[in-house]
Order: sequence, then C-alpha cells, then structure tokens
Amino acid sequence: MLNTIDSPTKIRHKTRQSSLADRLRYRFDNFMAKGTVALVGGLAFVTFVFILLMAVLVNVLGVAPEGSDRLSLPEALWGVLMRSLDAGTVGGDTGWIFRLTMLFVTFGGIFVVSTLIGLLSSGIDAKLEELRKGRSRVIEADHIVILGWSLQVFTLISELALANANRSDTCIVILSEVDKVEMETALHDMLGKLPRIRLVCRTGSPSSIADLGIVSIQTARSIIVLNAGQDQADTQLVKTLLAITNIPRSLPQPYHIVAQVQTSKTLDVIDLIGKAEVEPLLTNDLISRIVVQTCRQSGLSVVYMDLLNFSGAEIYFKSEPSLQGKTYGQLLLSYNDSALIGVQSTTGEIQLNPPVDRPLQAGERLIFISEDDDTIRLVNHVYTPIDQQAIQPARPAFPQEEHTLILGWNDRVCNIIQQLDQYVAMGSTVTVVAEFPAAEVDLSEETLRLHRQTVSYKQGNPTDREILENLNLTDYDHAVVLCNPILDAEQADAQTLVTLLHLRDIADRQHHDFQIVTEILDVQNQALAQVARPDDFVISEQIISLMLAQVAEQKSINAVLADLFDPEGSEIYLKPAADYVAVDRPVNFYTVVEAARQRGETAIGYRRQADANNMARSYGVVINPVKEQLVEFKPEDVVIVLAES
Repeated sequence: MLNTIDSPTKIRHKTRQSSLADRLRYRFDNFMAKGTVALVGGLAFVTFVFILLMAVLVNVLGVAPEGSDRLSLPEALWGVLMRSLDAGTVGGDTGWIFRLTMLFVTFGGIFVVSTLIGLLSSGIDAKLEELRKGRSRVIEADHIVILGWSLQVFTLISELALANANRSDTCIVILSEVDKVEMETALHDMLGKLPRIRLVCRTGSPSSIADLGIVSIQTARSIIVLNAGQDQADTQLVKTLLAITNIPRSLPQPYHIVAQVQTSKTLDVIDLIGKAEVEPLLTNDLISRIVVQTCRQSGLSVVYMDLLNFSGAEIYFKSEPSLQGKTYGQLLLSYNDSALIGVQSTTGEIQLNPPVDRPLQAGERLIFISEDDDTIRLVNHVYTPIDQQAIQPARPAFPQEEHTLILGWNDRVCNIIQQLDQYVAMGSTVTVVAEFPAAEVDLSEETLRLHRQTVSYKQGNPTDREILENLNLTDYDHAVVLCNPILDAEQADAQTLVTLLHLRDIADRQHHDFQIVTEILDVQNQALAQVARPDDFVISEQIISLMLAQVAEQKSINAVLADLFDPEGSEIYLKPAADYVAVDRPVNFYTVVEAARQRGETAIGYRRQADANNMARSYGVVINPVKEQLVEFKPEDVVIVLAES
C-alpha cells in the first residue's frame, strides 16, 4: 500500500473545517465555565427568545382559544409566559389547535424551569463550597491580622479582646494554611463568643502576596506573624515579611508588624526588610531568660504573667512636662495609683530603674505600670506619708554557689545555660539529663564559653524514676523540667508531668526543699501540674502570646520587654519584705517604695506567701498596689522590685 501525503492546501482546508467546529465548542465551553450567573443569564436570554417567537407565531397564525378572537401580541406574550411558568394553566385551554400549541409551550417551560432550578442549586452549592474554602476577600479597615496558626492563637485572641474591650467593633482576621472550618470550630470551642470582637478566618499562604490581599493587609491596624518553630521557620517568616512590605500601604501610617523570630541571625535580615515597620520578638531567647530568672526566684513567672496580660495593670507611656528637672527618685513618690518604672529618652532609648538622681529632660516620657492610661495621675503631697521608723537598713548581699539540674532537652538548653552564667556566683554547676548519647550533645567549653559555672551531662530518660533517684537531688538548689519539642503539646506536657511527679515525690522523701520550675506548652495542663506542687510554671506558648499582644497594641512595649529581660540592665527580683520594712505591723506602700529607693531600686508590688497557692488571688502577687493603703507583711512575704541584682 502506498502512503500518500496531503498537500498543504488540503491540510489547511481540513484545519479550517475542524477549527470551526472546535471554535464553536470552545466558545460554548468557555460560556459554560463562566459560572452560575452567566448560565442563568444565558438561560434567561434563550427563554425570552422562545417566548417571543411563540407569541409571534400565535399572533401571526391566529391561534386562539375556541370561540375567542385573534390574540394581540401583548396578550399572546402574556399567555405564553404564564403557560411557560405554570404547567397547570394549559388545563383550562379550549380548542385543540390552541391546546397543542400551548402544550408545546408548557413543555418548553418545564425544561426552562427545571434547568433554572438545577443551575441555582448547583450555584448555591458552589458558592457555599467557595465560602468554606475561605477564599473570599475581606473588606475591612483598622483591623488586626494574624498570620499563621499555632497554640498561641487562642491566648493571643483572648488578650486582644481584653485590650480592645473599650472599642465598639474590633475585627481580627486570621490567615493560615489550615482549613477555614477547622479554624472556626477550634476558636469557637476554645473561646466561645467574644463580646465586641468579630473573628474572620481565611485559608491561604501568609507568604503569598495574592493571599495577603484577601485579608486587606494594606489597611490593617497591626499585623502579627506567628512562627511555628519548625525547621526553616524563620525562612518562611522572611518570605512573609517580604510579601507584606511589597504591598503598598493604603494608610498614611507605616505597617505595624509584630514578628515572632526563632534565631538571632534573622534579625539582621529583618532590619534590611523593614526596620521601621517590623517589631521582632526573639521568643526562644526571651523564654530562656524567663526560665533562668524564674528558676532562681519562686513566684517570678506569676509576676510576669500578671504584668503582661491585659486583665490587670499594664505598661504605659506618658509625657509630664510639668515635672521636667525633677529627679527619678522624687518622681517615684508622685503617683498614688500608678508605679513609675523608668524613662524613655527623646531618641527612644528605654532605661528601667535609672539612677535616683537622674533628672527628667525635655521631651522624655515616663514609663508606668497602671490600670489604664487615664489612671496615671499626679498626687500633690505636702508631706508624703512615709513611716521612716519602719524602714530597715540595707544589708550587703553575699553571692553563693548555685547548683542547677536541667531535665530534658530542647533547642533552648544552651541558651539557658549561657544566660544562667550571667547571674550565678563563681563555682556554680549545671547538670543536664536527657535521653541523647553524650556524643550527640554539644555542651563543650568552646560552644558555651562559660565564666562562672561548669557543666556536666548525664544520659537518661527524665521520666524514669530510677534515673532521678540516682541523681542525689539534695545536691541541687534548682531544677528545671523542659518540654520535648519533637512531640505534640499534649504528649510533651504528659512527659513533663510524669517527671515532675517523680521529682517532687523523691524530694519529699529526702526532705529536700528546692526550687522546681516546669515548662508547659498548653495552658490547659497547668491545673494538672499543680498536683505535683511545682514552685513555678513557665507556660512558654502563653507567655509568647501575651508579649505578641502587648507589642501589637503598643509598639514601644517591645523595647521595654527587651530591657526588662536583659541581664545587663535592671530586672524584676523578689526580695524578702523584712529586708525593706518592719514586718507584723501595718505600713503603706509609700514606705516600701522609699525603702527600695534608698537602695537604688524601684518597688512595683509584693507577694503574700499565704496566698501562694490561691489562683483566685493571683497566687499572692499584687502588682501596682495603691500606695496610701496599709499592708501588713509577714516574714515569709516578698517585695517585687526592679533592681540591678
């Protein structure tokens, strides 16, 4: 058989024939793909043409009910329309020619109506499915946007709701890759109905410019970027920040972005992206410092939680031009309902607990702890009510060696040891117990570069009671139980609780009283952990959420937090009340503030040991007490101060 090849002319001719059919089919496919609105519109056009043609035929051919005159065109249009919409109308027709004509119209109407019902039903289903996917655009302004999803989101939204309680309508929009319905269900189960707060969830990638446009990122009041803490998490964060800053702002104010950062190396990149627009929170470093400070001072975590949440006293800034030239020591006693804690210079630098003889300069702002910004009021005392007789003389402190036990391992261990080295006395020790072989753990001198303490490592499972009993707990002053980041929150907290129960029981049997600090991921497990009587909880996810909410509401707070947790500056300490004022006799808090001022410290509250286990009374912690009110301290009570050491 011979193969034949068509000529170019034949090929073009065949192509033209097939292309015409394909083109018509292609146009029809495109029309059908336009969605419900286009299909309903097309169906309406076909219906109109059908009714018009049938009405014209009825009018031209003179088809009419038996015994009736020829129908006018308007009458024919109305009759055809009624029979198209209602099949029962044809039952009253007379004359077989008219009946058969209208029956044909009715069949056409049945086809049109059934098709319309099908289109509307499928269109509604498609719209519901689209809404379920969370891809519709958010039309909001002055709203708060949360990018990402983690355990922190529940505490974060709760705190934002408290902070915005005085607003009539606040919208919080969440964009993450989690399914919209799943997010909404979790939020409803955990938070219930929040008054004056509207929660809007959308599914999408926080690093996609198109998806960020869905949540109206350019009109948001503040943006919070959560960081899952997984591998390359900061890389994803950088992509998200680049995407945000590449969207033109629709408001005159710059972006207010609060970013949760895992490693310090990312800070340089963030400065290049948007130094003035991004407030980074180096969360791993902050949690490490809180663990270190808390393990050395019982009750400190409760103070931090009380200070960072919006349900009590908060941090505020206020300008006081009338006080210019007065010293910080004089200003400490000028407020009855608020606690002065520092000064913000004209360059934005924060100084907590500055020298008492530092004068207030023009343009500087004072930093307060107060119930609200309108409760910061000057008090004009002719004579400040200070009980000089109750003030105790300062006693020199002699640092002693400290021995710390760390049970468990996560990526904060090295940072915790390095931070601890800045507080302890020479000759102190740290012992780490974890499941990894010693060869896989880098606690070398070159890595840690310690100056005041030595480190030892022991392989073992911290949940194994035999391992804990062989540690000789009486040799240690503090114990830190860390969570396992590889496991989910429930499993990690379960292992932590097992370790904590064994640890406390062994200590009780050995009659050894030492400080135990426990890291917990999920705040709901705090009540379970209280059975083992830990001295402190560090609920890392909750603390991070509180910090993010504070900075999202007030940008300047980030600099205060950085200074507060910096070992080089003043930090929060809990010191025996008996070292400041006479105990077992009533004194006002003005007297406590004056006693602390004489030591170069700033008193901001106290803790009653009798209420240390009473959750309803904030575990005995009182921040920013009214200074004129009398309080009677017991020997075991402590004063909360900002001090260098």
